[in-house]
Amino acid sequence: MPIDRHTRLPLREVQLRTSRSSGPGGQHANVTASRVEAVFRVADSRTLTEEQKRRITARCGPLVVAVAQDARSQARNRELALERLRRRLASALAVPRTRRPTKPTEGSRRRRLEAKRRQATRKDTRRRPEAE
Repeated sequence: MPIDRHTRLPLREVQLRTSRSSGPGGQHANVTASRVEAVFRVADSRTLTEEQKRRITARCGPLVVAVAQDARSQARNRELALERLRRRLASALAVPRTRRPTKPTEGSRRRRLEAKRRQATRKDTRRRPEAE
């Protein structure tokens, strides 16, 4: 299962559990185990590096779980659960870009000072006139 461009996770590391789906559905939902739960134990993974394991554990915890019970079929719910697990792991592995501070532009500086002047003038006109 591809997680991102550089990381692939073998399906043998993901435990799939099925159970009966909750909610309405009548006779079909009462007898079929269509709910699928995909469980990934971060510490047991052999394909992830220690840095990747640390990053996922810090963001998602030691156990990453994705559940799907949207569809009627177990096969479709399995696909949905694996896709949700993949998205969760991909977002946990994403390294945020470092912010580079920028300087304000000349125009923004000028607009800010002009707004301050307008505000000061507005407040000056609200004052009582000075006695002469």
